[in-house]
Amino acid sequence: MPKLWNETIEEHRREVRDAILHTTWQLATEHGVTAVTMSQIAERAGIGRATLYKYFPDVEAILSAGHERHITAHLHQLAELRNGSGSPSERLTAVLTAYAFISHHRGRHGTELASLLHQGEPVRRAQQQLADLFGDLLTEVAEAGGLRGDVDTAELATYCLHALTAAAALTSPEAVHRLVTVTRDGLSPTA
Repeated sequence: MPKLWNETIEEHRREVRDAILHTTWQLATEHGVTAVTMSQIAERAGIGRATLYKYFPDVEAILSAGHERHITAHLHQLAELRNGSGSPSERLTAVLTAYAFISHHRGRHGTELASLLHQGEPVRRAQQQLADLFGDLLTEVAEAGGLRGDVDTAELATYCLHALTAAAALTSPEAVHRLVTVTRDGLSPTA
């Protein structure tokens, strides 16, 4: 097969997969996870049911694939901020803020969707990657003298991750920023 043909087919498959993921996420958010059917997904995505089943066996598999995509994008975003410009302290504040807003946004999806998706090996791996990302950055901040010295950086990374998940329950961006400030204050050498 010519290269152009292969590229076109792959692009088409990506577009169909993206439409399935997007549509399923919308339906689950609008109607709840248990109310979503494969027929609804196929209809709203504009594809046949047989085509849908070629991509995914069930609704849960679609939601899991979409969630994994979100996790990957969030980890990439946080890694870019960690590796960006600025002092370690400035980069830490940027990562804390971004993670708090990720948590805040996640809170809008409801507990039914969260309880389905926030389990299993991919989530455990992502949590470890987050802990490592925070731990590495906190080590840099400590080496620059900007971190309290009475608590291990791994424990402080856990503190940050758990403290900032509270952003899921907050109702405004201002409240999220206040939470980041409180979390950041708890890390300072004078805390």
